[in-house]
This record gives sequence, structure tokens and C-alpha cells, in this order.
Amino acid sequence: MKIHIITIFPESFNSYFSSSIIWKAKDNWLFELELHKLNDFSSDKFKRVDDKAYWMHGQVISPEPLSKSIEFIFEKEWKKIPVIYMSPSWDLLKQEKIEEYYQTINWNFIIICGHYEWIDQRIIDLYVDYKISIWEYVLSSWEIAASVFLDAFIRHIPWVLWNNTSLEEDSFSKKFDRKKEYPIYTRPEEFKWKIVPEVLLSWNHKKIDEWKINNLS
Repeated sequence: MKIHIITIFPESFNSYFSSSIIWKAKDNWLFELELHKLNDFSSDKFKRVDDKAYWMHGQVISPEPLSKSIEFIFEKEWKKIPVIYMSPSWDLLKQEKIEEYYQTINWNFIIICGHYEWIDQRIIDLYVDYKISIWEYVLSSWEIAASVFLDAFIRHIPWVLWNNTSLEEDSFSKKFDRKKEYPIYTRPEEFKWKIVPEVLLSWNHKKIDEWKINNLS
């Protein structure tokens, strides 16, 4: 799987993709990442990629550099691949949507990280296949939203998590009917006079499974 990210700020992804589970998955070639700086596709002598919106306050990402960057990736991939636009509205991200996206976008794809609130509508009309929002609020830059989406998405790639049961029993998983996960405990058995539930110490798998189901929230 190869993930292409179009962004004005590619450096903002450095720390995220250099740590923890995501770094290990990338280092083990479970997915590839290519960052494309949008300004490199600008024909403006100052490499600007935005302009004032028609009859609206603020700036908007211009269509020309975005179109060039998308077409460049299509040519590099030898075909059109899915294009995702991280947006402040439309399709709100939930666990079942992540699972759906993984089933339908499980190969190479592009993520557009806008700046300000919007990009030119013609790019959406011409190229965008999925418009995804992490919730109902506006961000100045959408690299954060892209990182949230990718973190949830990449966890579904086989071998990213050391134990697939972790994925199956996540909060909001299909197995748990989209409810929040049961309470989690570890050693020591007693901490500040609070004790781990006895059933979790029993090694009785049937009772433990029943306890899990009964303690979903």
C-alpha cells in the first residue's frame, strides 16, 4: 500500500511517522508514504498556492497546483487512484466508516490536506472520491485530520498490530456492537485498595468473555 499526501507542510508529518506503531509499520514496509509539497507544483514565481475567494472572506487553495500534483501522482502510479479530501464537513469519521474505507481503499491512494477551510470546488468535482471529516469543527491546516484518519486506517493493515484480537475487541468494533470497550486492568492485582475483578484472575475463558460483554458501555 502506498499513501500519497499532498500538503503545504510535509514536515508536519515527520514526528508522527517517526514514532510508535506507525513508524514500525512503515519501517517494515507494511505501507509506503510519499509526501508531495503542493508549492512545488505552483507556477507562481513566489510558489504561492492560494488566492482570495470569490465573494467570500479568506483565502482558498487554487485549482492549478492541486490539479498538477494529482495528475503527477496519477502518472507516477500509471493510473487514477482514489483521492481523499480531508474536510470540515460531509462524511464524519467513525469506526465502521474506517472499516468500510479499508475494504474499499485498501491499495494506493491520495490524501489532500487543505489549508484554511476549503479548496476550490472544481478540484472536488473533478478528482475527489471521498470527503472525510474527523468531526464538526474547522482546522487551520488539515494535516492533523489526515494523521487522525491514517492512524485509525493503518491499524487495519495485517501485522501492524502484534495481536489481531486487539483490533477485533477495540472500542466501537463490530464484535462489540459498536459499544465502548470493557474496563482494562493489569498488575498489580491490588492498587490503592482497588482490586482487579475476580473473574479476570480465574482463567475461565467463558466467564471472562461473558464479563467483557456485560461490561461494555
